[in-house]
Amino acid sequence: MTAASSYPHLGFDPVPGSSDLVRDVHRKLSDCAKEMERAHSKVTKLMNGSYWEGDAAVAFRAQLEGGPLPLNLKNGAHSVDKAARQLDLWGMELEEFQRRAKKLDGEAKDAREALQRARGHADEAERTAGKGDSALHHANNRLTAAQGDLDDVLKRARALAGEHEETARRRARHISDATYRLAPHEPNAWDRFTDWLGDNLPDVLSACAAVLGVIALLGLTAVAPWMLFLAAGLLSGAAFGLRVGDPEVLSSLEDGFTKGELDVDFWGNLLGVAGDFLGMLPGLGAVAKGAMKAPELLAATAGPVGEAEGVLTLGQKIAQAGARAGTSVRTLGVSIRTEAAAAEGAVSLLSHPRVIGGRLAPIVEKVDRPATLLGAGTAVYGVVSSLADALDSGTAKTVTNVLDGPRTLGVDVPATAGALHFLLRGAGEAS
Repeated sequence: MTAASSYPHLGFDPVPGSSDLVRDVHRKLSDCAKEMERAHSKVTKLMNGSYWEGDAAVAFRAQLEGGPLPLNLKNGAHSVDKAARQLDLWGMELEEFQRRAKKLDGEAKDAREALQRARGHADEAERTAGKGDSALHHANNRLTAAQGDLDDVLKRARALAGEHEETARRRARHISDATYRLAPHEPNAWDRFTDWLGDNLPDVLSACAAVLGVIALLGLTAVAPWMLFLAAGLLSGAAFGLRVGDPEVLSSLEDGFTKGELDVDFWGNLLGVAGDFLGMLPGLGAVAKGAMKAPELLAATAGPVGEAEGVLTLGQKIAQAGARAGTSVRTLGVSIRTEAAAAEGAVSLLSHPRVIGGRLAPIVEKVDRPATLLGAGTAVYGVVSSLADALDSGTAKTVTNVLDGPRTLGVDVPATAGALHFLLRGAGEAS
C-alpha cells in the first residue's frame, strides 16, 4: 500500500508513520531500560557485598571499584527510559494525527463528489442555456463554491502535515537529548538536576505541600496558617495535575485496576494521586466559596450610588471605576481569606457530633499531629530517596506505602471531608 493510498481523496499522506511500529519500539526500549535498571541494582548489591561473599567476590569488587560500569548502567537505563517515554508520547500523537487525517480524507471525499456534481450541472447548464442565463450563473457559482470547499479541506490537510512534521522533529530532538546521556557520556551537575527535577516534580510539590502543613501545625513561622493552607492546596493541585497527565502513572493505575498488577508502583501512584487530590480540595473549595460570597460582601459594604454620578467628568468616571475594581479585588481577597481560615480550622469528619456521638474526637485530636508529621516524613523521604540510590529500594517503597495507606484513608479522607462539609454547610453544623 502506497502512502497516498491510505488517504486516496486527499491525494497524499499528511501524517506518515506506523503507530504499531512506534508502539513495538517503545515496548522494546522500556524492556531494555528495565533490564538495565535490574543490572544496575544487582551490580550495586554485589559492590555492597550483600549478595556475594568470599575471595572471588572480593576480587570481583576490586575490578569494579571506581570503574564506570555502575554509573554507565544507571545513566544508560535513565536515558533509554526517557527515550521510551518520548516514543510513547509520539505514538499517542501519531494516532491522533492519523485520526484527524482520516476525518479530512472523508471530508475530501464528500467535497470531490460535490465538485463532480457541480461540474456536471455547470456543463449541462452551459449546453442548454445561453450566455447570461440565470441557471448557468447559478451553476457556475455552485461549481466555484464546491471547488473552494475542496481547496479548504486540502489546505487543512497541508496544515496538518506541517503540524505532524514539527511534532515529529520535537520528539526526535527530545529522544536525541535523552540518548546524549547514554554511557559513556556523563551529564553535568545542572543536567542531572534538571533531569531529576523533571522526573520527580510531582513528588517534590507534594513534599513541599506536606512541609507547609507541618509548619502551620507547629507554628514555625509568622505567616498566617490560612495562607499556608492555600499554598499547600495550590502545590497539591499542581502535583495532582502532573500525576494524572503522566502516561506512566495512568498506565500503572490502569494495569492495576484492569489487570490486577497491584505492585509497589501501583500503590505508590495510587496513594500519590489520592493524596494530592485530597490535599487540593479544601483550598479549591475555599477559593470557590470565597468567590461566590464576594459579590454579597461587596454589596453589603458598598456605599449608595448618588444621582450626581451622572454629571461626573470622563476622568472622574474612570477613576471611580478603577476604585471600584480595586475594592472588588480586595473584597474577593477578604472573602477567600475568611473561607480559607475557616476551612483550615475545620475539624475532621470523625470528630463531628453526629459521628458516633463525637466520641472519636479525642482520638482524632491525638492522631492528627503525628499523622501530619508522618505524611511529611514519608513525602520528604520519597524525594530524598530519588537522590540517594542507597535509600531507593523496593522494601523502602513498600514500607512507605504501608504507612501512607492507613494514614490517607483514616486521617486525610475524614479531614478533607470535614473541611468540605464546613465549606458546604457552614460553621455551625461542621464544628
